[in-house]
Amino acid sequence: MEKQYKKFYVEWWKIRKSTIYGLIAFIVVTGAVVAGVWWAFQSNFFAQQAAADVPINAARIISFEGDVRITRAATRETILVTKETYVAAGDTIQTQGDGRAVIQMIDQSIYSVRSNSTVVIRDSSSIFGGTNVRVALDDGQINVRTNEQPENTENVVEMMDSETQLKSQTDASFNADAYAQGGEIRISRGTVETSVAGERATINANEFAAVANGQITSREKLLLPPKPSSPANMSQVVDASGRGVTMAFAWADESSIPVASYYIQIARSPYFSPDSMLVDRGSVTAHGYSLAQLPPGTYYWRLKTTSRAGQTSDWNESWRFSVVKSQTNPSIDVADWKVENVGGSVFIISGRSHPGLRVRALGRQTYAAGDGVFRLQVSTPLSEAAIEFTDDMSGNRAGFVLGLRSSKVLRKF
Repeated sequence: MEKQYKKFYVEWWKIRKSTIYGLIAFIVVTGAVVAGVWWAFQSNFFAQQAAADVPINAARIISFEGDVRITRAATRETILVTKETYVAAGDTIQTQGDGRAVIQMIDQSIYSVRSNSTVVIRDSSSIFGGTNVRVALDDGQINVRTNEQPENTENVVEMMDSETQLKSQTDASFNADAYAQGGEIRISRGTVETSVAGERATINANEFAAVANGQITSREKLLLPPKPSSPANMSQVVDASGRGVTMAFAWADESSIPVASYYIQIARSPYFSPDSMLVDRGSVTAHGYSLAQLPPGTYYWRLKTTSRAGQTSDWNESWRFSVVKSQTNPSIDVADWKVENVGGSVFIISGRSHPGLRVRALGRQTYAAGDGVFRLQVSTPLSEAAIEFTDDMSGNRAGFVLGLRSSKVLRKF
């Protein structure tokens, strides 16, 4: 009896041991599969690839906001940009009042197309290890940043009868006014070489040049935009009276160049669209401006300046402030979260909350509609995004960190 018991015990132990080993192996394999699937989704492995349809040496739109359109040279078809896409030689890019686009060229230079601009990709080609990039600015503004470039590389911007070749490690801004038939070149870093009607000129860092009537009409030290000081960026002002507040705007000069006047814009939209504009005033000679009876809401303001010699600076980066009521409303709740990957690192986040709430994430913002539904397009290489909700009328806010793969709230802030 004793021997039988021992034999039964040993066999039972062997069965349990093998089961444990099998369970461990199953967990390891399952974990590896899950990790592999997660990596594939992170790398967009399952996303539809259209590499065969992308022309050789095409540039890429790696980021965009608002209304951006491309007119294909090959088909004359105009498409609305809703995901990362390519731009081939001959294609035209148009941005509307709320549109912006960032383009990576084949030489790794970065072109930032501002609102209300029209840009044509004249050339995008590579040969014998070198690259040729040529872009025409018909109207609006582009900012260009180049990295280190080999000697057989050309990066040229055409604007108004001028051709400007950018050197390595250069930051430049080009403004073209199709109506006035004039253009401006601003160099904040590096060097460019501009040719107008056969006449060549080198423009260095911190220099400005104007182009009109087939010639460079003026050159001088670069004029910087004014530096805002009040109201502070991202500040909040309480409307204690319920009749609106009086805001005093103040700024200071950033350049030593004698200034003739300032231009100030105050709007409800970060894009300063005409329908959102509260103040659009030039020829301001003081270092301040006052606006009375501002009701609760979120506002944006920006400045530029004109020198006595006639040079006008770029706009400064806009500042934002909010006017809120003294009382508060119930807390902010959000439901029906949904995230859609429309290609690459571009996502559309949607959900439902209280009507009129301002929704902000990764530099983009929108407002919840009358039924509380919101829809926001963002671009990020990360797997999560921080979404902020603000009630401009009361000052209440709520923050959520959302998983872009799972559409689930990971934490609140």
